[in-house]
Amino acid sequence: CYNGPMTTEQAEKPKERAILVAVDLPGRQNWTPEESLEELAELVATAGGECVATAIQRRDRRDSATFIGEGKIEEVEALREERGASLVVFDDELSPAQLRNLSEKLGGRVLDRTSVILDIFAQRARTREGKLQVELAQLNYLLPRLIGQGGELSRLGGGIGTRGPGETKLEADRRHIRHRISELRHAIDEVREHRHRQRAQRQESELPVVALVGYTNAGKSTLLNAVTGSEVLAENKLFATLDPTTRLVEPPEAPPFLMTDTVGLIQKLPTHLVAAFRATLEEIVAADLILLVVDASHPKREEMLKTVEEVLEDLGAADRPRLLVLNQVDKLPLPDGRFLHGIYPDAVSISALTGEGLEDLVRTVDRKLREQVVRREVVIPFPQASWVDMLHRHGKVLKQEYTAEGVSMEVELEPVWARRLEAALGLERTPVPGGDSDEGADDDDR
Repeated sequence: CYNGPMTTEQAEKPKERAILVAVDLPGRQNWTPEESLEELAELVATAGGECVATAIQRRDRRDSATFIGEGKIEEVEALREERGASLVVFDDELSPAQLRNLSEKLGGRVLDRTSVILDIFAQRARTREGKLQVELAQLNYLLPRLIGQGGELSRLGGGIGTRGPGETKLEADRRHIRHRISELRHAIDEVREHRHRQRAQRQESELPVVALVGYTNAGKSTLLNAVTGSEVLAENKLFATLDPTTRLVEPPEAPPFLMTDTVGLIQKLPTHLVAAFRATLEEIVAADLILLVVDASHPKREEMLKTVEEVLEDLGAADRPRLLVLNQVDKLPLPDGRFLHGIYPDAVSISALTGEGLEDLVRTVDRKLREQVVRREVVIPFPQASWVDMLHRHGKVLKQEYTAEGVSMEVELEPVWARRLEAALGLERTPVPGGDSDEGADDDDR
């Protein structure tokens, strides 16, 4: 953040000037308040603003009415006037009451991290699917805050936090907004069905799917372009791409597979956004292999990795096979690169920008996909007896016998065929490839 007095040149800039505020609570883990504010400053810059000052208050707990104490509010307001800032952005999500009270006490507009992230997504949404998902997240966030911000929400196009597909609904009453939310959920359900059909078609092709997952700006889109030769938008910005993109990878000495780029993740990702983008993020859950892409040169790489792991667990994808990919190793001096290899011995080190390590990555992906044999015990109903022949042709049948319900079989399958079998018979998705993880467990453990 720039902490000097405002110059004439800066005053003429169209960017909105912002004061960033954080609360340092006991027991905080992973990210310090200063580090979290640095990331918030990047978010504000991505949204079109600039950080001119920061303020941190150390407290035992957040103030339920104003998030920070009265004395700190006066300090922030004095800082805002001194720096000529029009925004005050808080690093955590504010409750409707806190937002209302702070808006009354501070001269500038008051936003929180959630509203800034939603604003970025509103700017970046290009497809109909992305716009629907962003609008749903915005309206779910804004609905309880309509009274909280009063006339502030009636501004259209007034800057960060006021634009996007939801802004024309802000003056409507709650019933109208709830109706719109219902419409959006219905439309997104249709998108989910469409994605389900797309996945089914990909499964019909018998090609395994590899999903790129990682913290925003870790280089996933650059990696997709480098491996597949495509031209997906890749910029050095947070959340440069929102919509998942799938491309075919055809290695010269290995079977082909599909690679899917997904939306980047971030700490304190708004729950409204995760819920709205669930149809998109389901691409991760359905993948045969997840590539966890981490910026190896970033000092907070371990914290970023933990954030991604937490989101994967929330999505129900914590048990999916994965491979850690340390990207941007070209930015590391040689000793640091060797040090990281000692910490993450199973990871693949690459530079998507220079091409370093990409051949090794593709070979490792191929090996990982070949290792994922799934063992299933199933009963094929007689009306679906065609699956018996399919399992003999596409899997290894370990046991087969006829029962009153159908053909009881124990088989080993590749993940693609296991998913197809599970979908055809309405079975639960296999949690762990290999099928031997439960051997030796007693009945209670099962």
